[in-house]
Amino acid sequence: MKHLAAYLLLALAGNESPSAADIKAVLSSVGIDADSERLDKVVAELQGKDIQELIAEGSSKLASVPSGGAAAAGGAAAAGGAAEAAPAEEKEEEKEESDDDMGFGLFD
Repeated sequence: MKHLAAYLLLALAGNESPSAADIKAVLSSVGIDADSERLDKVVAELQGKDIQELIAEGSSKLASVPSGGAAAAGGAAAAGGAAEAAPAEEKEEEKEESDDDMGFGLFD
């Protein structure tokens, strides 16, 4: 990820085809050692491709990925009785924590 981020920074700065040496220079400027194997793979995969088109393509793919609580709700339904017991325990913990202030408010 750090290699890709450095590549994108260089591309945003106007370097349309950053080399491995360019990316290593960016990473070393912030104290990060570049992994040569991964760096070579990133450069090879992005060589000759338009960054703006790749970002647009990736954004359209991400738009189709479900997000939010739907997956968590499905997992809780599959767990059955164990999922029902967990909220009760959480409510008990909240009551215990509310007693910690011993009746004194922050601005009293």
